[in-house]
Parts: sequence; C-alpha cells; structure tokens
Amino acid sequence: MTAEVRTTGRVVLVTGANRGIGRAIAERFVAAGDRVATIYRSGDLPAGVFGAVGDVTDTTAVDGAFSAIEAALGPVEVLVANAGVTRDQLLMRMSDDDFETVIDVNLTGAFRCVRRASKAMIRARRGRIVLISSVVGLYGGAGQANYSASKAGLVGLARSITREFGGRGITANVVAPGFIDTDMTAALPQAKQEEYRAAIPAGRFASPAEVSGVVEFLASDAAAYISGAVIPVDGGLGMGH
Repeated sequence: MTAEVRTTGRVVLVTGANRGIGRAIAERFVAAGDRVATIYRSGDLPAGVFGAVGDVTDTTAVDGAFSAIEAALGPVEVLVANAGVTRDQLLMRMSDDDFETVIDVNLTGAFRCVRRASKAMIRARRGRIVLISSVVGLYGGAGQANYSASKAGLVGLARSITREFGGRGITANVVAPGFIDTDMTAALPQAKQEEYRAAIPAGRFASPAEVSGVVEFLASDAAAYISGAVIPVDGGLGMGH
C-alpha cells in the first residue's frame, strides 16, 4: 500500500489501476486533487494511489479491500470498475473455464464492487459509478464471445443501477473504448495494427488520456443528469452500436 494519503478531494476507487487505461484514469483523478485508491492483484501503482491488494472475483476480498480503503481515505464516492481480462478463442474451441473466468472478472467483478460501493453512496445520497466496457461489447468480435458478452453485460448493469439509484443522486454510466495505445496494442504485429487503423474512421488509436478525460467528465458535477448512458471512445469504429 502507498504511504502517502491525501486528505482533500473526493474518494475515487479505480479497479485495476496498475496498468493501461486504469492507470491513466487513476493518474487523472490524482492530478485533479482527489484521493484515489485501487484494488489490484500485483504490479506497481501510480504515485499518490492507495493500493489494496485483492481479487474482484472474491466477495470477501472485495469487502476487505473496501474496508481498508474506507479506513484510510473514507467512503468511496466515485467508483470506476475497470479491472478486466481476456481469454480470446474461437467459439468452437472456447472452454467453459475460458468463458466463465472472463465473465467473473469483467462483469461479476464489477457487480461485486458496485454492490459494496453502493452502501455508502446510498447513505450519502450521492455517487458516481463508471463501468469500463469496450466497443467489442456493442460491436462484437470474432474469437471474443466471452469478452464481448462480459462487456455488453455492463450496459445492462449500469441501466439497472440507474433505475434503482437514480433518485438518490447516484449515476451509473458506461465508457466503451475502442483501440487504445497501450502495451497490449503495441505488442500486435505491425500489419495487424495497420489493419485495425484502416477500419477506424479517425485513422488512429486513442491515447489513454482520451478515455480518462471522458471518465473524469462522467464523474463530475457537470454530468449529474447523465445516467444509463454508453459513451463510445472509439474514433467512430462502432458508430454507437
């Protein structure tokens, strides 16, 4: 866990803040002066982020991580459910474990975190929930039946949360990134990267900062009347599907 703890700003929890998009989101909230925490399994964290080691597939671990964060920083006011995994495989070759593991981390893991965070949000009658989905959740992807299903499920989760908590000052929205410049995309063969870019109307991959900026907006007071929305950050790839 990090030694330095902020005493000002909102308490923001970003799951999976040790790398990629989650890291960029956490860094943005830290720069804005918020008290930022994460639940993560391993790796180094951005400066200023309080880390609680835990596994979003384990309800007891999620509860313990939230308790540690609450003790150090206070009740979570903004939850960004970002933790996710992939196990890509053609449908006919995909095992039950491949499917269930991805669903458990990406969808059920988000549910566990939302359920735990909602307790304090309901008491406070305010809160922001942002679920990080993917263009693939709306657009589909060959070899990604498990990942696509998990990310599509987040839309239904956010809209159900909106129905339940909308009158309590709590919003729930989905951000659906497309191809982002991360270590994962950088590892793709150059020819494959060019193929993907050719399919994107913007003609390029996004920077992680372009995703984190949308998340920051949805967590702000300016977005108080936006809930149950799906915001694509994909350069036009999905065209709002």
